[in-house]
Amino acid sequence: MEIWINPACSKCRGALTLLDAEGAEYTVRRYLEDVPSEAEIREVLGRLGLEPWDITRTSDPLAKETGVRDLPREATEPARQAWISHLAAHPKLIQRPIITAEDGTALIARTDEAVREALSRRG
Repeated sequence: MEIWINPACSKCRGALTLLDAEGAEYTVRRYLEDVPSEAEIREVLGRLGLEPWDITRTSDPLAKETGVRDLPREATEPARQAWISHLAAHPKLIQRPIITAEDGTALIARTDEAVREALSRRG
């Protein structure tokens, strides 16, 4: 199990606290420092079953500043690739925390319930 976090994020810290309380084994990825590649973002999107705009923090001022909110939200490869490239270039816009579960799925773990769901997906 891996968790993508921003240490400054209270939701990330809460998820780590719950994982520790449950005795979970996991790896922390500080994704602002260890930026995911486009391939890794594409893989996690597949595991999440989401589109790139679904994991983009579009209300963040950086989203407006960089123009990501103006990209087309179409399930075509050129549109998806534009979003994925943007997230790789601006990882601050990736929703957090993301937990990749042992069963091959992933979750955006912003609530205790989502963290517990990830824990229930242990192999």
